[in-house]
Amino acid sequence: MTKELKQEYTFRISQANKTQLVVILYEMTIIYLEEAEQAYKKEDKEGFQSAVRRTRGCIRELISSLHSEYEPAGNLLQLYLYANRELTRANIRNSKEELAHVKGIMTKLHKAYQEIAVQDTSAPVMGNTQTVYAGLTYGKNSLTESLADQGSNRGFLA
Repeated sequence: MTKELKQEYTFRISQANKTQLVVILYEMTIIYLEEAEQAYKKEDKEGFQSAVRRTRGCIRELISSLHSEYEPAGNLLQLYLYANRELTRANIRNSKEELAHVKGIMTKLHKAYQEIAVQDTSAPVMGNTQTVYAGLTYGKNSLTESLADQGSNRGFLA
């Protein structure tokens, strides 16, 4: 994942509600799967294993975000555990076939959660975050960001 993409996700996470956080996790999972596929094509075994490890980390976060009191949680858990097993197989076998299975599942779940996120009007999970103002500068096609309230207490408030 590029530095710019990490910064974009950091900003999005700071502004996201619970459903949007799940959407972001799915997006990150898909990005790491694509990185694993690219590393496989380049025969970069270390890069492949690193991307698979990051993908599994995203899936662990998805598992930990499940609320077992709701009915679909059991089905989602089974999908996540299947995806985790497939990624383990891909890592052991140094194979990209399993990545396609996982990517298919994650892409469908991502689309479903995107639709749910549109309906979720709850407040962002993080409160008291820095305000970011973005706009075009005088330079040609360049974007600048200004941060406000840099000295204040940021993040979760109890």
